[in-house]
Amino acid sequence: MNSFLKKRHDIFENLFILELANNHWGSLERGLKIIRDHATVIRYNNVKAAIKLQFRDVEEFVHKDFKGNQDIRYIKKTEDTKLTKADFARMVAEIRKLAAIPMATPFDERSVDLCVEFGMPIIKIASSDIADWPLIERIAKTKLPVIASTGGASEKNLDDMVSFFEKRNIPLALNHCVSLYPSEDDDLELNQIDYLRQRYPDHVIGFSTHEYHSWDASMFISYAKGARSWERHIDIDYQGVPVSPYCSLPEQVDAWFKAYHKAKEMCGGSDSERRICSAKEITYLDALVRGVYARHALPAGHVITNENFGRDFYLAVPLQKGQLSCREIMNGESLTHDLHPDQALTIHHIDGPYAENPTLRKLIEDRGA
Repeated sequence: MNSFLKKRHDIFENLFILELANNHWGSLERGLKIIRDHATVIRYNNVKAAIKLQFRDVEEFVHKDFKGNQDIRYIKKTEDTKLTKADFARMVAEIRKLAAIPMATPFDERSVDLCVEFGMPIIKIASSDIADWPLIERIAKTKLPVIASTGGASEKNLDDMVSFFEKRNIPLALNHCVSLYPSEDDDLELNQIDYLRQRYPDHVIGFSTHEYHSWDASMFISYAKGARSWERHIDIDYQGVPVSPYCSLPEQVDAWFKAYHKAKEMCGGSDSERRICSAKEITYLDALVRGVYARHALPAGHVITNENFGRDFYLAVPLQKGQLSCREIMNGESLTHDLHPDQALTIHHIDGPYAENPTLRKLIEDRGA
């Protein structure tokens, strides 16, 4: 592989893909809430992650004779979760603003064009489209890096796809995937990671998973086997909408990311990437990190923004138990309680998933002097 192509393949290395799917249920508000809650977890865990949408040109994707059909589940869900182009543009902008990578799975040719219009750096091919050559050829015309899930694909399907993208010098990663929703532990077939790495040694191999019993066991195994990208569906417990068992909530994604860091630690360092800092070293450095303090009285409901942060807050040591540090302030968080001058801004003073969820909140409460 030439150096230019290798550099383009690097975009896949140690990449997490958080699949929003249609869990927004056609609601822009809900979609933005999913994005924001998971982006907070991404930032806290310092991982490279994409938040992925699904694009369909619903007017043409569903045959005119079947529009409004309530008996075919796929058609009903497609129509029920439809968003406008402007809604998707807003979600893509939010993903970028929160320092995640925007991605999409296009299910038709017009949706590929939408990926280009939105400037997506990577395009995903779903398992269901592994042999949809009109779609694959349209995707290849973009020359963008591609990740393909392999659920249900034959060896011939995979060989054809790999050969197709190699001949066009388009970076391609393959995700081992079992298309069962949800997947039981004995469905996972993790040895397929070995098979894919041996058969396609010039490509990054990942693991797209739908299991729901554990958020660490398959990470440990897949990382040790050489998987270097991972994908899960995500959702939030919000407004009483049921969460599918194959979807991960923010606290579960947090556990998943931490399992990744633990897997890297257990597998040892490398001479080709930055070392993993020990917990002892991190604890020592945490004592030197500046905490956030109020410059003057601030009322509950005050919104913290990049523009007003320096006016309303200052940074100083020590970092106290439960206090937010210079590394965790997110644009758009709101105060839930009044703050007095020189008072520490703690996890109990703001909204967001780390304040609302006991498991995530304890991570901040246990840190500091």
